[in-house]
Amino acid sequence: MKFPVLLRPVAVTVHLVAVALIALGITLGMWQLESWQEQRDDGTVDRSAREPVALSEALGPDDPFPQDAVSRPVTVSGTWLPESTLYVEGRASGDETGYWVMTPLAVTDDGADAASAPALLVVRGWVADLEPRPEAPRGEASLAGWLQPPEGSTGLDDTDRSDDVIPQVRLADAIQHVDQDLYGGFAVVDLEADNINAGTDGLVPVGVEEVPEVGATTGVRNLLYGLEWWIFSGFAAFIWLRWCRDELLRSRAEEIALDG
Repeated sequence: MKFPVLLRPVAVTVHLVAVALIALGITLGMWQLESWQEQRDDGTVDRSAREPVALSEALGPDDPFPQDAVSRPVTVSGTWLPESTLYVEGRASGDETGYWVMTPLAVTDDGADAASAPALLVVRGWVADLEPRPEAPRGEASLAGWLQPPEGSTGLDDTDRSDDVIPQVRLADAIQHVDQDLYGGFAVVDLEADNINAGTDGLVPVGVEEVPEVGATTGVRNLLYGLEWWIFSGFAAFIWLRWCRDELLRSRAEEIALDG
């Protein structure tokens, strides 16, 4: 019995593999699209009014910053590292542009030694000018603030690493000025909380609404991955159909040759 050219065992195998690859690409593309949408929806949630939790419940010292921790109120205790104070330029407060004043806090919530404990970057407030430099706090502190993911805008590299001014709260820039490990995010002090030695005296408060939004590109990598999978599915379908066409043309050419 002679099978049609596209129903031969080898052809059936090709069909099954092609269908499996196309289905896989479509499924993974849908999964990435759903992840992108979930992250975008999650990025619009206002967590700033929630009850604060301990920093350890929202972010570990070695953890990547989780999406559900954006603007999450946390409490943290530790020891200030005043010599590592940094100033983030280009920050607005009302109609003025100035600097965020940011000092690392060696987190000792779990009883760790301050000299070796990981540090959390803390935005204490805002100033219009750096002369004179605001006095940095010293000693132990206990405060509440809003967690934020590190920034990473392209084209804003720290061109002068010898000074204490940086263009953004990017860990790669900040770690050059801190001798201890850093948490994968930073906190903005909540001045209305019951803080102890928060180092905010003389500084203009920074509200969570003044922190640059992170939702513009939230989950965009998942969207791009989804598009890549759909392109893969389309390419697999193209190759499959092209192979089927070539097999049919080859079979017809052989029949014509035999008939001739």
